[in-house]
Amino acid sequence: MEEPEDPYYVTMYYPGSVYVDMSDVVPPEVKPKPAVPAKPPNVGAPSPSSPFPPQGQGIGGGVGVSAPPPSGIPVPIGSHGLGHGGSHAIGHGVGHGAGHGGSHAAAHSGSHGHATSHSSGGGSTLLGYIGIDTIIEQMRKKTMKTGFDFNIMVVGHSGLGKSTLVNTLFKSQVSRRSAGWARDEKIPKTVEIKSVSHVIEEGGVKMKLTVVDTPGFGDQINNDNCWEPISKYINEQYEKFLKEEVNITRKKRIPDTRVHCCIYFISPTGHSLRQLDTEFMKRLSHSVNIIPVIAKADTMTIEERQEFKQRVRKELEMSGIEFYPQKEFDEDMEDKSDNDKIREAMPFAVVGSDKEYQVNGKRVLGRKTAWGIVEVENPNHCEFAQLRDFLIRSHLQDLKEVTHNIHYETYRAKRLNENGGLHPISSNDTQESNL
Repeated sequence: MEEPEDPYYVTMYYPGSVYVDMSDVVPPEVKPKPAVPAKPPNVGAPSPSSPFPPQGQGIGGGVGVSAPPPSGIPVPIGSHGLGHGGSHAIGHGVGHGAGHGGSHAAAHSGSHGHATSHSSGGGSTLLGYIGIDTIIEQMRKKTMKTGFDFNIMVVGHSGLGKSTLVNTLFKSQVSRRSAGWARDEKIPKTVEIKSVSHVIEEGGVKMKLTVVDTPGFGDQINNDNCWEPISKYINEQYEKFLKEEVNITRKKRIPDTRVHCCIYFISPTGHSLRQLDTEFMKRLSHSVNIIPVIAKADTMTIEERQEFKQRVRKELEMSGIEFYPQKEFDEDMEDKSDNDKIREAMPFAVVGSDKEYQVNGKRVLGRKTAWGIVEVENPNHCEFAQLRDFLIRSHLQDLKEVTHNIHYETYRAKRLNENGGLHPISSNDTQESNL
């Protein structure tokens, strides 16, 4: 008898061997030929004449594709398989050549072979897009629902245009709307500290703006300690916020009435700061963000304005007055570069007006003089546009963060230390805060 060509079946023809026709029995695991690739997943349906299942399930999630032996070749009972079942298991599963499509093999493979091939399209490895960048969109939607709070205070002599400038900043009559004053009427003189709140909406973004107007600063004959009412008002807002924070059952969103920005108006004398101006900014610079501006800058020539600005910056530096943005609060080199440009331009020389005039076929905000129209938003006429961009477009959020993280924390630490680490709260205060 001639020996078969296949070397795997040489031992089947030795004398004494028992031969069984395995055409109706599922074969045991046999070692696959390295040159034969695994079948693709979509090729799995067995032919009607073949009794062998097309695929086998590996233990641990591995899926094997069995390679049946040639039909008509007998296989001896008790032959030992190599544990791969004619396929490479996906992952590290132990392959069973028989699979689950039919009956289990009569003889279990004695070895546990680990598949060396890895899945190229398996779902166990996260290599695709996850979507972490959508956090910004989530924050935007949540913030737009709650809205923003911004509280601004104006301080300065009477007649410097404090209320007018605020109206010009937000292009709305926010400083007198509650009093019912018309646009063409004169703004009444402020005789006490009062706050007016409005909700301004632009592009779907809502902001609750609170303008705190103060009486003419330094208008009295005796101006001793005239800054105390303003300092008291600022600290009272910190105290309200602190009481809400230390409550056992506090509100989900604490109303924020803290002053985020204090615009201090400097008279356009062209000489130097008054001692009262220096004293006020020195006392309040550690409790609120102070932004000095030169009011009614159209009363000075361009040369006088530049000289006056340099003189004011020098006097503030010699007096140790820190105005916003402070150098120690710059977070990185980019912030430092941007803030250095702002500090070099301060104090901003501004002109405020809520009246419109026709200039070159366009309606513009301005002040009419004997020699022409001073356009408020024209950078060649004044620095109002720079102040507006600085306050609203670039540093509004930073003003709020500095107020909360620096000025409020300083007040909070001082109050808690004064009371032994625990702020006293009466039952009346608790009931009022929960209303």
